Amino acid sequence: MNRIEGNDINDRLNDPEDMMMEVMQLLNDTVTPIPDVGGFYTFIYNAKTPNIRYDQHPLIACTEVLQWGFRGINLHLRKPRQYTWEEVVGQLYIVQYDEVDDLLKIPYGKEVTK
Repeated sequence: MNRIEGNDINDRLNDPEDMMMEVMQLLNDTVTPIPDVGGFYTFIYNAKTPNIRYDQHPLIACTEVLQWGFRGINLHLRKPRQYTWEEVVGQLYIVQYDEVDDLLKIPYGKEVTK
């Protein structure tokens, strides 16, 4: 069952922080501390690298899990990124395959510079 389809987030909200909070509520029944390769996830991330532009609310396809963190394709930025465990805030929210397109229609990605 697609938990994102038919939502009214775009109609009610325009702040990426508020949108991310709504997305997390919709996906709250499927969280995990560690991603699986091939899975889709969204989460809050605070990068540690100075002077880097990054997505604070990434939506990713996980490509590799490592001791220090994981790698994935950020679907908002459309490029590969690395994520360290220490900078992930809270849990990873599991996104089902049929929810990815609906999430991409919600502008909740938040690009910031550390």
